[in-house]
Amino acid sequence: MRVPLSWLREYVDLPATETGRDVQAKLISAGLEVETVEHLGADLKGPLVVGQVLTIEELEGFKKPIRFCTVDVGRANGTGEPQEIVCGARNFSVGDKVVVVLPGATLPGGFSISARKTYGKVSHGMICSSDELGMGDDGTHGIIVLPPETEVGKDAVELLELVDEVLDIAVTANRGDCLSIRGVARETAIAYGLPLRDPALLDVPGPNAFGYPVKVSDPAGCDRFTARTVTGLSPDARSPIWLQRRLQKVGMRPISLAVDVTNYVMMELGQPLHAYDRHQVQGTIGVRRAQEGEKIVTLDGVERKLHAEDLVITDDRGPVGLAGVMGGADTEIADHDPAEEGAAATTDVIIEAAHFDQVSVARTARRHKLSSEASRRFERGVDPQAASAAAQRTVDLLVLLAGGTAEAGVTEVIAPSAPHTITLAADHPDKVAGVTYGRETVVRRLQEVGCDVYGQDELIVTVPSWRPDLTDPNDLAEEVIRLEGYENLPSTLPRPPAGRGLTGRQRLHRRIGRALAGAGYVEALNYPFVSEQVFDQLGLEADDPARRVVKLVNPLSDEEPALRTSLLPGLLAALRRNDGRGSHDLALFETGLVFQPRDAARVAANLPVDRRPSPDDIAALNAALPDQPRHVAVVLAGAREQAGWWGKGRPADWADAVEAARTVAREAGAELGIRKGQYGPWHPGRCAELTVTVDGDERVVGHAGELHPRVLKTLGLPARACAMELDLDVLERVGDTVPQAPSISTFPVATQDVALVVDAYVPASDVEAALREGAGDLLESIRLFDVYENAEQLGEGRKSLAYALRFRADDRTLTVDEASAAREAAVALATDRTGAVLRG
Repeated sequence: MRVPLSWLREYVDLPATETGRDVQAKLISAGLEVETVEHLGADLKGPLVVGQVLTIEELEGFKKPIRFCTVDVGRANGTGEPQEIVCGARNFSVGDKVVVVLPGATLPGGFSISARKTYGKVSHGMICSSDELGMGDDGTHGIIVLPPETEVGKDAVELLELVDEVLDIAVTANRGDCLSIRGVARETAIAYGLPLRDPALLDVPGPNAFGYPVKVSDPAGCDRFTARTVTGLSPDARSPIWLQRRLQKVGMRPISLAVDVTNYVMMELGQPLHAYDRHQVQGTIGVRRAQEGEKIVTLDGVERKLHAEDLVITDDRGPVGLAGVMGGADTEIADHDPAEEGAAATTDVIIEAAHFDQVSVARTARRHKLSSEASRRFERGVDPQAASAAAQRTVDLLVLLAGGTAEAGVTEVIAPSAPHTITLAADHPDKVAGVTYGRETVVRRLQEVGCDVYGQDELIVTVPSWRPDLTDPNDLAEEVIRLEGYENLPSTLPRPPAGRGLTGRQRLHRRIGRALAGAGYVEALNYPFVSEQVFDQLGLEADDPARRVVKLVNPLSDEEPALRTSLLPGLLAALRRNDGRGSHDLALFETGLVFQPRDAARVAANLPVDRRPSPDDIAALNAALPDQPRHVAVVLAGAREQAGWWGKGRPADWADAVEAARTVAREAGAELGIRKGQYGPWHPGRCAELTVTVDGDERVVGHAGELHPRVLKTLGLPARACAMELDLDVLERVGDTVPQAPSISTFPVATQDVALVVDAYVPASDVEAALREGAGDLLESIRLFDVYENAEQLGEGRKSLAYALRFRADDRTLTVDEASAAREAAVALATDRTGAVLRG
């Protein structure tokens, strides 16, 4: 919400010395988030005056139309002689009043004006557009043409209110009252302890039988509807400069007088309004739910198919507006355009000021992807009592500015309702804040907000109509605390009860995070939302279980409506983003939940809020949720070891991804099986399948290796990027996290090397498993230290695997015969299982 300080001063007598920064500090202290204070015209220097165009000469021979003009600027130029100016705009004529900047002036952006020769003429100044003066869009896209009655030579800086300060306030979803000058003025008055001149305090005539007929068929969706009629509007009437400037300062574009007035009153009072061309409305105005499949063309020119839950405004033809969102094109206000022959301007209007249900408006706006200034306010809460005052204010302005006549008829359809009251212990804010405010302070602050307060120790508080967000005692306590100043709350440390510490699952996740960070990985936290197209980009098969996703009913982005089934899409996007920003040596990791839909879909029950849910309630709720296992994943690209004076660097490769999986398994105390695999985004020749044994059965828990070149190209990733992903919950299930102290033998180790020749397709892990089992208990460790392939020496399709075997006993020094016997037993089992042959 943009709030001009000059407009704010109309309702609060702020000290003349108060600046926008001072007001910003006060409002922030009161709990409003004032993001910036914009200083309009801060770098603008005159002379900037009103001039009248005397002559226009069209210059020929140039690529674009150029005009040489003489302009009367009175005595502003010191001579009284006409000012000669070259201009390229064509939306003004001889006799028009325009804004002229003279030599010596400076326009916004530091643009200095001086006499200069251009297009064969000397231009002594410039005729200005609204953009050149920093005013924003006025809809003309050309020179500012002022009303004919504007005085020549008048200071245009003052006339156009070019110097001002504008507060930009980020209004939270619960403070719809602050989406208006009235609401911000109230907060400012409270902050300064000054009286408020409420612009909604108007003399409003009561409803009568002469108003325009209105029928509300859905009082739950529309509990108040006010209709007023103004006739005889001048078709030539235009919005005055002051009204246009205020709309521009709050970020709106002037359109036409009737529309500008409704927008002005909306920004002033916070009540959205709509003006209908009376001659275009046929019959009774109605408010009802749409019929499924009905259609309407809204003011933006789009035909929309309506939903049965949409609340619509109708006449005898059908829908003429989406209630609280946008009007329809059939009853649009027509502006007078002299260039269009036969175009009739609107002279009679019906003013609608209604109060619509917040939820209904919010759903309609999201359903049709049609957010408007009106819907923003209705979604956050609008003062229903302000509808009649807003309609009266609109009528008064139209009569004043367009010479219209207000008809005596007043229509008000109101659903009966009672004011909302809250019972509040007088010391409740004290208990919430830990500060003793006292009853008098509590009552005074609530009355400043607009509440009626009665009672002594127990207060009966009637909430004002403009604060629908105040629903319970804690809301009232927050009002007292914020107005007394959050900065005045004492800083005290809480005293939590002794707990049981972290769970085993939490400790495991922290250990894994520390281990990966220690290995050089950086944690990246990504959104859990994905597009289903990413599975095609990752090369997953059509029947892959990872393609079964949980979809959100109301996603943050329509492009990512599903919850992730893998951590890789988010991590790979982070890798691409960082690589694109110049960080080419990357190692990222993430631990997080993935979401897997259950076979049988269930609907979660609404849990009670007045008591703790029972174990059965919680179990039923969990059963309705998707499975949410926790995964860990890493991605790598670029150099794994940097080059330097110490030697050559080393690029990241598939072995680093596998080692990351080993690191995770060690922290989980799980024994990880690693074998050749092929899955989805990984390169088929450089992919490891990661397995564990669960209840005697081998289970695949992840994959690691180099990504497929096709995936890298599709996702825009650096060459030879690698990745790993593991199911942490399964590792936790099979792992043993009890710390095991290593046993250190005092006896020497016996090392035996063995080189085995096997078929090229035999995995090294199978050979290692056979050697480990065959060697027995004396084997302390085994390490593959060489892989050799040579068709001439080993034969076609054969390879040599060389292992270093370390033997040691806990109670004695092994003899050569014992170590050799263990080695031979290991080789024998490897030969039997894999067809291995000792290399000659």
